[in-house]
Amino acid sequence: MIFDLFGCELEQEKQLTLWLLECNKPSHEAFVLGLAAATLLGAAHVLTNLLGGCSVCTTDDISKATPIKQLSIACLVFTWIIFAVGLGTLVIGTKANHKSRTSCGYLHHHNYLSIGGILCFVHALFSVAYYVTSSQNLA
Repeated sequence: MIFDLFGCELEQEKQLTLWLLECNKPSHEAFVLGLAAATLLGAAHVLTNLLGGCSVCTTDDISKATPIKQLSIACLVFTWIIFAVGLGTLVIGTKANHKSRTSCGYLHHHNYLSIGGILCFVHALFSVAYYVTSSQNLA
């Protein structure tokens, strides 16, 4: 949830819009928060995988697995996908705030940092679901 708050705070760049031309001035605070969000997302992903453990070894195990174990595997796959997309959007948004000059272009609103923050929240939900279902497999 902290990542989601970071992502929403990150879109604080100063914008000037004139007709169809938009100019953005990079925000150092948004850069630092984006870097922190990406780092915390990576740490959370590593921690989730360490705590959840490996619940699948071969494809034969998946087909013979109980429904709770299959749900655990599905949550694991979704956490990896959401991690990759979320980290990518955070990196793109953070890199956009690292530029030393003001950039101008046609009007387009790419809220990469906000999207990255939302994906961090979704990653947290699937990580908790993965941990709960994988711990049920052990019991």
